Amino acid sequence: MTPKFTRKHLFLALAALPFMGVVAAFGIAPDTTTENLPRETVVESVALPQAQATDSGTFDFWREERIGRGDTLQSLLARLGVEGEEARYVLAAAQESKFLGRLAPGRSVLARVTSTGQLMLFRYLVSDEKLVTVTRAGGKFQVNEQPVALESRQILRSGEIEGSLFGATDAADVPDRIASEMAEALSGDIDFHKDLRRGDHFSVVYEAFYLEGQLVKTGRMLAAEFVNQGKSYQALYFKDAQGREGYFTPDGQSLKRAFLKSPMPFSRISSGFSGARFHPVLQRWRAHKGIDYAAPTGAPVRAVADAKVEFVGRQGGYGNLIVLKHQGSYSTAYGHLSRFGKGIKRGTPIGQGQVIGYVGATGLATGPHLHYEFRVHNVQQNPLALKLPTSYPLDSHAKAQFAAKAQPLVANLGLLRNSNLASLD
Repeated sequence: MTPKFTRKHLFLALAALPFMGVVAAFGIAPDTTTENLPRETVVESVALPQAQATDSGTFDFWREERIGRGDTLQSLLARLGVEGEEARYVLAAAQESKFLGRLAPGRSVLARVTSTGQLMLFRYLVSDEKLVTVTRAGGKFQVNEQPVALESRQILRSGEIEGSLFGATDAADVPDRIASEMAEALSGDIDFHKDLRRGDHFSVVYEAFYLEGQLVKTGRMLAAEFVNQGKSYQALYFKDAQGREGYFTPDGQSLKRAFLKSPMPFSRISSGFSGARFHPVLQRWRAHKGIDYAAPTGAPVRAVADAKVEFVGRQGGYGNLIVLKHQGSYSTAYGHLSRFGKGIKRGTPIGQGQVIGYVGATGLATGPHLHYEFRVHNVQQNPLALKLPTSYPLDSHAKAQFAAKAQPLVANLGLLRNSNLASLD
């Protein structure tokens, strides 16, 4: 009797097919022996169509070239593949711009060139403010000079001190200029020579300017926080309606102190203020009524406060010496200089932070360093132990403007502090 084949049987048969495939797969893979299977090599001649040139010159490419020392527009065009008659036309048009005849080494040019060497567009960023373009238009070249519209962005960075300040800021990808501005703004509260500790933390917000997604230049520091030995110090940038600018605490107190803590940022103190020190040249004990900062010959020395030059010249063991007279009873002295700053003479007005001379080893000195003295009524005092005068806060009108601008900056510093964020562009 022949069994009846129903739709149910068909369904079961179809449903079993995948399982049969799985069984087959496991059956041949992994232990199947293939070494003794017969092999046969087949070689056939295949007729290929003759290759045809397809480059019609309509394909173009963006190329970037860095300007090297001795480069000319002609040598750049040659590297871009623009030569012969095409290059001559470009060079003739380029005579309209003095900038194309005087290329700045280190900058880059961007060009769009066809596969047959036709120049479609040439762009040269002369400076942070000016762009020169050479454009093909109707078989001719047009040269244009135009101001650059840069895009401003706020960059957020944070990091932790492991050794030096610059080592930490380098690790956090903070530009040296911004690191210097942070240290300068907070130098009235933190002595970056001796106060830093491993584990100190910093956060910084600064401007950066971009052109078509590429960084062109770094602007100023807008805000910073430095946590030194567990204590937080903040600096916020503000410019008032009259154009006066500076860094302030969140409550509007100016961070510009009447006196900077040090005439040399980031230099190491090699000898402190002391009533008795063995003099390395005189070979006897004597008082050391100043602070020595170790630095290489030629390192710049800055004035710690606004002043007038009271003395400039050579004086005994001080060697080349500058004495500045400040407001009230204060004066400062800077000795062992290798040379004086440009225009420094008796009676010259000096601004805080201005470079007045350069480190040397003149006078009684065994090596290059700055000998710095802080005098009150012409008597040397230890500046690290003195409570020095500070600046006044903002007036009520400017303070209201400051509060509005400070709020988002403080919020960004809080974001960096509370989220352990390393960077945010």
